[in-house]
Parts: sequence; structure tokens; C-alpha cells
Amino acid sequence: MTTVPDREVGQILAEKIIEDRLAACVTQFAPVQSLYRWEGKISQNQEYVLFIKTKTILFAQLESKILQFHPYKVPEIIAVPILTGHKPYLDWMDRETQT
Repeated sequence: MTTVPDREVGQILAEKIIEDRLAACVTQFAPVQSLYRWEGKISQNQEYVLFIKTKTILFAQLESKILQFHPYKVPEIIAVPILTGHKPYLDWMDRETQT
């Protein structure tokens, strides 16, 4: 998962990720409001969340791709494990991502 400042950056990043088969799907959520502390100040900004469906083995490559195109100095890049899921969907994810 990562956050981006606007829809256009999210679209570019999603396309690069899918083109390189680093994820099976990238879902971009509508704007969210983020409140955080940065460089000693509390900030509040509108962001878009990219929910990136991939495999653990691809995390390092995915992180590198995100860093290549992400405009933030320190982007949020976090992984949440898939503990279980609908087998046909998980099989599709496996087929659509590089190994």
C-alpha cells in the first residue's frame, strides 16, 4: 500500500507497476484526508491510497519501482500479508505477477 498526492500520480504509478507485472491489480481509492506529523509540524493533506495486490517475493522490486516514480521524500510503502483468500482470485494473482 502507498499514498500519493493526486489521482494522476496514482495512475502513472499503477500503470508502471502493472506493466512490469509487479502486481496483479492496483486499486486507487478516492481522496482521503491524512493527518500526520512531518518535520516537527502537524500537517493535513488530501491523498489517494493505492492498494497494490502482489506477492511477498516481489516486495523489494515493487518498493524500488514506487521509489523511482513517487514524488514524496519519504513515501508510505507498507505490506499487509494476505492470510487467506478466495482461491481462484489468489491463483489469478499468481498468474498475473512475475516470479
